[in-house]
Amino acid sequence: MPALPVRRRRPRLLAALLLAVALAVPAVGIAAAPASAAATQKSCDIYASGGTPCEAAYSTTRALFASYNGPLYRIQRASDNGTLNIGLQSTGGVVNSTPQVSFCSGTTCTITLLYDQTANANNLPISPGTSCSGCSGGLNGPGPNGADIGANAMALPVTIGGQPAYGVLINNIGTGYRNNAVKNVPTGSQPEGMYMMTSSMLTSDSCCFDFGSAETNDSDDGNATMNAIYYGSACWVGGCTGPGPWVGGDLENGMYFSDNGRNPSNITSETGMFVSAWEKNNGTTNFTLKYGNGQSGGVTTAYSGALPNGYNPMKVQPAIELGTGGDNSPMGTGEFFEGAVTAGFPSDATENAVQADLVAAGYANNTTTFKTSTSVVSFRAHANGEYVDAANSTTSLIADATSIGTAETFDMFTKTDGTVNLRAHSDNQWVTAESNGSAPLIANRGGPGPWETFYLIHNPDGSVTLRAYNNQHLVTAENAGASALIANRTAVGPWEEFDLITH
Repeated sequence: MPALPVRRRRPRLLAALLLAVALAVPAVGIAAAPASAAATQKSCDIYASGGTPCEAAYSTTRALFASYNGPLYRIQRASDNGTLNIGLQSTGGVVNSTPQVSFCSGTTCTITLLYDQTANANNLPISPGTSCSGCSGGLNGPGPNGADIGANAMALPVTIGGQPAYGVLINNIGTGYRNNAVKNVPTGSQPEGMYMMTSSMLTSDSCCFDFGSAETNDSDDGNATMNAIYYGSACWVGGCTGPGPWVGGDLENGMYFSDNGRNPSNITSETGMFVSAWEKNNGTTNFTLKYGNGQSGGVTTAYSGALPNGYNPMKVQPAIELGTGGDNSPMGTGEFFEGAVTAGFPSDATENAVQADLVAAGYANNTTTFKTSTSVVSFRAHANGEYVDAANSTTSLIADATSIGTAETFDMFTKTDGTVNLRAHSDNQWVTAESNGSAPLIANRGGPGPWETFYLIHNPDGSVTLRAYNNQHLVTAENAGASALIANRTAVGPWEEFDLITH
């Protein structure tokens, strides 16, 4: 019994002692320690703490590890082909873009390499496209020997933490980056997670603005051979609700917003000046898609459930891409500021903490706008003075009309990269350079892709010439206009010249 009073007094004594200590320590000191610790946690530190470490991490705006103090990306200027690495203002800090501004003054600069901030050195150079050994099964890029091209280094100015920075702008056909031999990333059906910071200021309904795992040969190797974030409004299976864009998973042969491909009907779009996009895939039974406002708030789960039919198990290969599809499909557009690929299936708590870090980074001032124009046009061939006619979806285009009617009229969509797509008024179908340009032009496609894309060349005499994007050959009114139009010429002559008539 004597022990009872002692036991009652000891908690009181301990409480009094703790209170005295607390009063003796300034309140600011108590708050400062956790705040300082939180400030040092960057996205990839958070992933590592959650047991799902970053195996590849890229950014043109900031460090993704608190300890990182290396370069973020490399640029090359056109005037003398000189190169410059762009780094940080301080360890774990934001980009120091001041040297870039002076280096690129009076010329143009291209981002040629994104540095991996992990120890794996999985750097992203410009994609080889079909120029690499064994890559002939993919789509050509517009660069040398079918390679892709790099992004304009000065084209996407923003601020981060109040400091000037530049993103990666994917707005020219064939702009893409890829490493086909990355190390220590998940492969096969191993669980994998990823995120990127993007924006709805520039998106498209074409294939494919992707970031994530892809094939090692720039080719379509079948269902489940890639696992990447897709951001855009391409509804691959049809039946989507709303205008988009949405965060999806490009799992090869389809961009999926759910197991059936369609977006949730209650989420008609996922937009913002900055958008955080998330995908994780356990390789066998679940993939999850999330999105968030990159400037405030948390993340929203758009889909979490079974993989699509034919995608279990996953067969992911050790390659990472940015800007194009797995087979180098070059038509997607978008903006990239940072992103990472992780080993394992990140927890919701980890992703919530990474989202908080993105918001705290202070992305702002993404004000660059992109406009496309639409006009109604007809073409008159110099070869014979007659108008190009698209009679129907089964008849090739030919210059055989003496007057302009519905069949001689087209909607011409001029995009931000200067290329055009043509939609025939006769059947509301898109004009294609059939069979990669080896067959005559015909208006029978439901949407534009590489075969339906043309460069519009303005000739000295005021006429225009169309050059097919995919085979880079000029469209000709074959046999002085007596035969169908076909993209098979390498030089401009009278048969390749057309008067462009705007209505």
